[in-house]
Amino acid sequence: MFLGKAIHEMSDSELIEAYKTSQHKELVGELYKRYTQLVYGVCLKYLKDRELAKDAVMQLFEKLLTSLLSHEVNHFKSWLYVSARNHCLMYLRSVKGKTSQEISSFIMEKVEEPHLEDGEELESNISKLEKCLETLNTEQKKCVQLFYLQEKCYQEVSVQTGYDLLKVKSYIQNGKRNLKICMERND
Repeated sequence: MFLGKAIHEMSDSELIEAYKTSQHKELVGELYKRYTQLVYGVCLKYLKDRELAKDAVMQLFEKLLTSLLSHEVNHFKSWLYVSARNHCLMYLRSVKGKTSQEISSFIMEKVEEPHLEDGEELESNISKLEKCLETLNTEQKKCVQLFYLQEKCYQEVSVQTGYDLLKVKSYIQNGKRNLKICMERND
């Protein structure tokens, strides 16, 4: 019992706060139970290998034990999704050049639209995006990173950066436009 509630009755935020104060691993275990399938799906989508995806899920939840202590997480599900995606992309970057086994079509949910990008093209676009991000001015770069990569809302970006809310919206809009122009130029 934490905060007078059974663990399975606690919200994600309550679990995280309780973990930060007590560091009881069963609190993160509850988050693991809730989101294993989500993380596995993300990892499977990017890694295209069941065993690699299972390993990535375990690695991500092991990282949670320390990450939750050092990060301010307001929207856990979104944050976890982004963390899983980034973990997979970093893995793909580290093994670039190795071939991966294709996933059978019955594993993935049938989608009417074909996948827009394969792994190499996605990796190339991420590299371009990272280079283009460096071309933005400091304010735009900071706001775009907080808004899109850390999934902060305008108000949170404003508080974290100290910029006026209207300036934050402007920096994000102009940064997004400048990224698009840079990406198109580099195609």
